[in-house]
Amino acid sequence: MQNIFALSAYETSAEQFFQKLKEEKADLVLDVRLKNSNQLCGFTKAKDLAYLIPAVTGAAYVHDLRFAPSAALLESYLKHQIGWEMYRASYLSEMKRHRAMDAFRVSYDSYQSICILGTSTRKRRSHSDALIDLITGREQ
Repeated sequence: MQNIFALSAYETSAEQFFQKLKEEKADLVLDVRLKNSNQLCGFTKAKDLAYLIPAVTGAAYVHDLRFAPSAALLESYLKHQIGWEMYRASYLSEMKRHRAMDAFRVSYDSYQSICILGTSTRKRRSHSDALIDLITGREQ
């Protein structure tokens, strides 16, 4: 059975971030962020994580946009045009339409401990939470 857990790229220090990966014995960090290269990402920019994660933890790092929300859906959520429940339902609908679970199984079933990297904050939830529910079967 896989260990699947979420980690946010925001509101965390590098020490907390890498310690969590080590504690969970992550062998894959799956970055499902649509936007992961701007200055707001700090040390979690894709190009930095592609180097740091294998160097610090030995885990693989993959940025896979198949599990990111559409740009339009993300913008409507970030601009408060829709709330969490509508965003979550729309995201899950997108994932089902794109057969995301089939893609996940084919690409990532060989990993034992997978960190789903998202963008949760104290004030805002992330699609990574919904994705974990889909992967673990809590959301059918």
